[in-house]
Amino acid sequence: MKVDSFRVGFLLIDGFPLISYAAAIEPLRTANLISGESLYEIKHLPTSGARSASSSGSEVRATAHVGETVDFDLVLVIAGGELSRFDDPRVFSWLRLLARRGIMIGGISAGPVILARAGIMQNRRMTAHWEHAEALLETNPALLVERSVYVVDRDRMSCAGGTAAFDMMLAMISEHHGVEFANRVSDQIGHTGMRQPDPPQRTGPAGRYVTTSRPVRTVIQAMQDHIADPLSLSKLANMAGVGERHLVRLFSEKLGQTPMSFYRDMRLDKARALVDRSTLNLTEIALACGFSNSAHFSQAYSTRFGHAPSHQRKTKVPA
Repeated sequence: MKVDSFRVGFLLIDGFPLISYAAAIEPLRTANLISGESLYEIKHLPTSGARSASSSGSEVRATAHVGETVDFDLVLVIAGGELSRFDDPRVFSWLRLLARRGIMIGGISAGPVILARAGIMQNRRMTAHWEHAEALLETNPALLVERSVYVVDRDRMSCAGGTAAFDMMLAMISEHHGVEFANRVSDQIGHTGMRQPDPPQRTGPAGRYVTTSRPVRTVIQAMQDHIADPLSLSKLANMAGVGERHLVRLFSEKLGQTPMSFYRDMRLDKARALVDRSTLNLTEIALACGFSNSAHFSQAYSTRFGHAPSHQRKTKVPA
């Protein structure tokens, strides 16, 4: 049965890093090649004119334009280098329009800086290339900037750039078409294994949780990509290519917890970091970490940490 194409627009800011662009587009192109179908329909959008120029001088021809009536499922902004002079109200306005329409929007390398300037990253976890992360926080301390390879938070994606874009796109392909298909794409490109979205300076899930089980690693990655919009056990098992009972058994054997208790603890750990380091109110933190209301969040938080999140914030209990 023919599948509908997932429509991806690449908004390329002049001076964009070619490696980030290639790392993002090649997994999509390879997925189409392996499947023999147009799983991903790709459009290129310059900020103006008929083409975009990379930092190395390579040019990409426009196949769509900002503001044009084109339906997208995802728009990725790729930027790099010196952004101080970039101030295009038309681009910012279009990104805000996409956000209001509920379109998934992502930024790669310095692309997240553009998203923040457009005002569409409020209450969304994000990352950016390390060259831009500190400046982002200086200009807007309320931003939830993490030192991660990539971050997916509901309808926003952000990535540090370079080869990290491979990992973010492979994670998306895995969610759309299964981990085995994503591994075939990765193998075809010669990209050996998808990195998890954890910060580069930290040990990844396999080391931290002492497991080499591929289904468990796949599920942990999916959980990290869906902090604010938790997935069901059946969805997690389906993404890992195993049955629900088998997944529960694997988690119990490898990690000593059920998948859903592990997932809840992961979301609460993220919430604790936000209580300590963000200016979000507790209701906003609850929603950002996948809890339906602040009462449920406070109860779960107290059970895990021995005190309410409000107490944590007032007294600054060591996290």
